[in-house]
Amino acid sequence: MAITALLSDPAVWAALATLIVMEVVLGIDNLIFIAILSNKLPENIRQTARRTGIVLALVMRLGLLTAIAWIISLQSTILDLGITGPLGDHGVPSFETQFSWKDLILIAGGLFLVYKATKEIHHSVDLPEAEKAGAAPVKKAAELTFTAAIVQIIALDIVFSIDSILTAVGMTEHVEVMYVAVVVAVAVMLLAADPLSNFINKNPSVVMLALGFLLMIGMVLIAEGFGAHVPKGYIYTAMAFSAGIEALNLWSRRAKEKRGGSGH
Repeated sequence: MAITALLSDPAVWAALATLIVMEVVLGIDNLIFIAILSNKLPENIRQTARRTGIVLALVMRLGLLTAIAWIISLQSTILDLGITGPLGDHGVPSFETQFSWKDLILIAGGLFLVYKATKEIHHSVDLPEAEKAGAAPVKKAAELTFTAAIVQIIALDIVFSIDSILTAVGMTEHVEVMYVAVVVAVAVMLLAADPLSNFINKNPSVVMLALGFLLMIGMVLIAEGFGAHVPKGYIYTAMAFSAGIEALNLWSRRAKEKRGGSGH
C-alpha cells in the first residue's frame, strides 16, 4: 500500500497508536533489566551502557522486521516430545509437548531472567562475611565489566525483541506501521532510561521490587514457552499494583524523615 493511502486510512492510525502503546509496555521489561544491570557498573559508564543497550534493542527490532517471514517461521514446530495420553483436561497433555524456536527462545530467556533475578536478590540480601562478623560495612566494587553487561543486555534484547516483533505482526500487516511503532517505543525507552535507573539506584527497596518483576516476567516467559499463555493484562495490573504500594511506602518513609528532621 502506498504511503499516502496509509496516511489517509484511520484504521492504520488506530493500529499505529495501539501498537506504540503495546511496544512501550513490552519495552518496560527490557528497560528494568537494563537499569538494574547498568547500575552495577562504575558510575561514569552507566549511561553509556544504558544507551548502548537500548540502541542495540532498536537495531535488533528493526533487523527482525526486515526478516518478518523468518520471524513468523520461528513459530513452526521443530521439537516434538511425542507425549500423549490423558495428562490434562479432555484427554490432552496439560502442557505443550511441541516446541518451536520461539518457544525454546522464550524458555531460555525466562530461565536466564529467573537466574539473574535470583542471583541479584541473593547479593542484595546476603551480608559479606566481614559484616556478619560485626565489622563496618564494606562498599562493594562493581561486579560487572562494560563488556559483560552489554553481552547480557544483548541476550535479553534478543528475547524481548522477538516477543515485541511477533506482537507487532499479530496487530497489523503493514511493515511501515511496525517500523514507526518500534522507533517511537525505543525513543521513549531512551528518554526514560536515565530517570528510571537513577530512581532505582537511589531507592534500594525499589531494586527488590524490580527484581521481583523480573522473576515474574521470567516465569511468564517459561510458561509461554510451554504453551501456557498468561494474559498480559494480569501481569501488568499486578506490576502496577505492586508499584503503587511501593510508592505509598516511599511517601510514608519520606514523610517520617521530614518529621524527624523538623524535630517533631
